[in-house]
Amino acid sequence: MAVLIAGALAGVAPRAQVPTFKTGVDLVSFSVTVLDKRGNFVTDLSEPDFEVYEDGTKQALKYFVPGSQSAAGTLPPLHLGVLFDISGSMEGDMTLSRTAAIRFLKTLDEAEDMTLVDFDTEVRLARYTHADFPSLVERIRSRKAEGYTALYDALAVYLDRAASQDGRKILVLYTDGGDNDSRISFGDTLTLLRASDVVVYSIGFLQHTGSASTTLRSQLQQLAEVTGGQSFFPLSIKNLDGVYEKIRDEIRAQYAMGYVSSNARQDGSWRKVEIKIVRDPARDVRIRARKGYFAPYKKEPGGS
Repeated sequence: MAVLIAGALAGVAPRAQVPTFKTGVDLVSFSVTVLDKRGNFVTDLSEPDFEVYEDGTKQALKYFVPGSQSAAGTLPPLHLGVLFDISGSMEGDMTLSRTAAIRFLKTLDEAEDMTLVDFDTEVRLARYTHADFPSLVERIRSRKAEGYTALYDALAVYLDRAASQDGRKILVLYTDGGDNDSRISFGDTLTLLRASDVVVYSIGFLQHTGSASTTLRSQLQQLAEVTGGQSFFPLSIKNLDGVYEKIRDEIRAQYAMGYVSSNARQDGSWRKVEIKIVRDPARDVRIRARKGYFAPYKKEPGGS
């Protein structure tokens, strides 16, 4: 698997600054959202209410933190990323887009740090702490809309940097159109997302994309759903504040859990993970989480 991911990134130009993506950790971590039939967050469950299976084998949880704001102090650290499209097609909407993004970042004071990736033809990444927030705001406000859209390259850059972070990783992606300038493909981008432990929330403002909107909508949905995240398609740029509020509320309602796999093989294989709620099985709830992970890979001595 490590070879596959390295190959996926091999064609990315130096402008995107993408080194080899690292995969695999001993502790398998998940952010889990539970919703009732009305779409409300369910935050009153405890560890015995969940069972986790890897390739059909039940796993023993090593840590579990409830999904409630009152437990925020006991949650693993939250690393927040924002992918911000500033390509030329964004020119007419930049003012409102900037304002909504700044408001969203300002309200998530539980985040340990914030990574901003702004992209057009080029990809630029910078990480900030809360003490650096004025610099982050200035960076967002100073960018001008120009160039093409290297969305997949931007995702690859962020995922590579996020691989070294421990804790919960949330990425909010905002774009108004499709990728037209990346060196990495959509399929390889999905592979990178499956190999990561980042939860992606995609926001697509597709009002001006014409006949391509159906395809772009499907792609943005896939980018989010493969990670256990969600996609949003506001009808107006003025609705961005409401979308960001929904994402913030979901982050604060998520359960955090992790286990050490009973399968010790380091073969780089895909492992399917299923999370079940076993208390009151008749309760009408649904779970949103990533569907699995790639095992660590270790080359056997003498192997080719």
